[in-house]
Amino acid sequence: MAPDQVSCELDGEAAILNLKSGAYHGLDPVGAAVWNLIASPTSVDAMVDAMVAQFDVDRARCERDVLALLGKLDERGLIRIGDGAGR
Repeated sequence: MAPDQVSCELDGEAAILNLKSGAYHGLDPVGAAVWNLIASPTSVDAMVDAMVAQFDVDRARCERDVLALLGKLDERGLIRIGDGAGR
């Protein structure tokens, strides 16, 4: 996660405030599950494994969706993406 954000859980969803821009962002329960997984550095593969175990979802679709969400969170300055070691 990026240092310039704060977040909280609200009824299974996540509310995130970008402190630099002042913009709020909301995540549904599935997005909130990903958000909780990235609270500590983890690989995309580990996130996808956890999501497939938690939700009834095809692994390939889950990976695409997780990567898309991570891209959006990165664009909004809410996370920092590492060098890809361990994927």
